Amino acid sequence: MDNMNPSNTDVKRIGVLTGGGDCPGLNPVIRAVVRRAIRAGIEVMGIRDGWKGLVSDTIVPLDINSVSGILSRGGTILGTSRTNIYKNPADSVKAKETMAKHKLDALIAIGGEDTLGVAQRLYEEGIRVVGVPKTIDNDLSCTDYTFGFDSAINIAMEAIDRLHTTAESHNRVIVVELMGRHTGWIAMHAGIAGGADAILIPDVENDIDLVVAELKKRHARGKRFSIVAIAEGVKLKNTVVTQDARVDDFGHVRLGGVGQTLAAEIERRTGYETRTVVLGHLQRGGSPTAFDRILGTRFGIRAVELVLEGGFGKMVCLRGNTIETVEIKKAIAQPKTVDGEWVKIASVFYG
Repeated sequence: MDNMNPSNTDVKRIGVLTGGGDCPGLNPVIRAVVRRAIRAGIEVMGIRDGWKGLVSDTIVPLDINSVSGILSRGGTILGTSRTNIYKNPADSVKAKETMAKHKLDALIAIGGEDTLGVAQRLYEEGIRVVGVPKTIDNDLSCTDYTFGFDSAINIAMEAIDRLHTTAESHNRVIVVELMGRHTGWIAMHAGIAGGADAILIPDVENDIDLVVAELKKRHARGKRFSIVAIAEGVKLKNTVVTQDARVDDFGHVRLGGVGQTLAAEIERRTGYETRTVVLGHLQRGGSPTAFDRILGTRFGIRAVELVLEGGFGKMVCLRGNTIETVEIKKAIAQPKTVDGEWVKIASVFYG
């Protein structure tokens, strides 16, 4: 038993899962959960492929050897899925039966709004759950940052840096489509850091006429190339551009294509040769940055300590440089949008 923080609960075995889209930093969380739990005399069971693993009864024991060497690895060693166990009533029953079968006294759910939404419902039904915020889009409320976001914006920034040289060489406008379903945190941060000449995000209304005017102003002063960053969830003419009409278990359509739509419109209105680059899953891949490794580690440790304290129904979060906790239901109540101050900062460099 850990003398620094003795358990005041009857928890002997916990489960841990990762749900939703993958991102750099998940493995540091898993590693920290296992190491901290073992110090407290708690067994850890890994649930494969998110909530799907509780339905299919795919559970594996995790020990120090299981998490050795995973700190620098992207993705998640447990696998993930966008399974919603409440879409089919029988699945939620099966999930609870699996927890009982493996004698899981508590559960640590690592995920975004959808994954934590399921965690909240389980908590309301008597399951002891602790949440760890994970969204590459950085749009969960009540936490300043989520791990994976820093890695994503660094990848996007490097891509924009590289696109500057080829755009300049060919006198082109290049539209860079970035992740961001409901909010434009990645597009905003990567766009500012990479020196984009216009940034479009879902959080505010976007006027193509204004974008075109800024590009023309830039070209009029002798700059014959431009970079435009756009989040995939941006509405053009009040329409979200999608790849197809199918939806996942949480009702989300597959986004993609808004960059191509905007590029065609820019070229039509200006006559400037315009190309599109879609970074897509490149933003999710690869090793986490130092910031994300450390944040994931801190989140994982604090999540286990929440279990030890009996702080169920809560999520760990970052405020300033301090790891705090908040009720899961408060964190998922509404997305954290990009405020107007960021838009003002970016607009200084337009045109």
